[in-house]
Amino acid sequence: MNIFYTPDIEGNTYTLNEEESKHCVRVLRMMVGDAINLVDGKGGFYTAKIADANPKRCRVDVVSKIEDYGKRPYYLHIAIGPTKLIDRYEWFLEKVTEIGIDEITPLESFHSERRVVKQERSEKVVTAAVKQSMKAFHPIVNEITSFKELVKLPFNGKRLIAHCNAGNKILLKKALEPNENALILIGPEGDFSMEEVEMAVQNGFIEISLGDSRLRTETAGVVACDTLSFINQ
Repeated sequence: MNIFYTPDIEGNTYTLNEEESKHCVRVLRMMVGDAINLVDGKGGFYTAKIADANPKRCRVDVVSKIEDYGKRPYYLHIAIGPTKLIDRYEWFLEKVTEIGIDEITPLESFHSERRVVKQERSEKVVTAAVKQSMKAFHPIVNEITSFKELVKLPFNGKRLIAHCNAGNKILLKKALEPNENALILIGPEGDFSMEEVEMAVQNGFIEISLGDSRLRTETAGVVACDTLSFINQ
């Protein structure tokens, strides 16, 4: 099944942008009358047929639309310290998008080894994962945000901070019930400082553990995402 990302789709006809048109017509060699699927990133899943197989401006006619395709009963926002090696952070972006997530924030904290993340590149990685995994919802990808700023932001749900320091922590799978929204903080490769953990707790965050194993940052993010998916199955 060929999926194309069309965030600005309206009405019963749509023209793919030049990049998507080239992929559709020249790479996939699709022709007039062939069926394709479109997602708008807001829950809309469309079936369409090619009306004009122009490799720069491929026009399609919408045949049907499903609203809230694959909608999950909870909202998940993960704020995570981007890794020094950017490909590991991009692997995290790809995998959590495939599993199912609503919002991602790269987090700048005391032990951060990377304090710059290219927003456009992150968006492209997530968009590719949306199409590959047939997701109709496109996660929000925020710009890098400081820890002090993020812990003070309001959130409608449980707010959790995962860390490897000593403390009164509970397992993530025991901290949440099905259908509960969650904001989960995952530290950088040097973990959160104790001062940051204390600041989070003072702002209403619950200290959690992801298990007995010491995980890489990107792995911890994927485990957290998958744990919520499991809880809600």
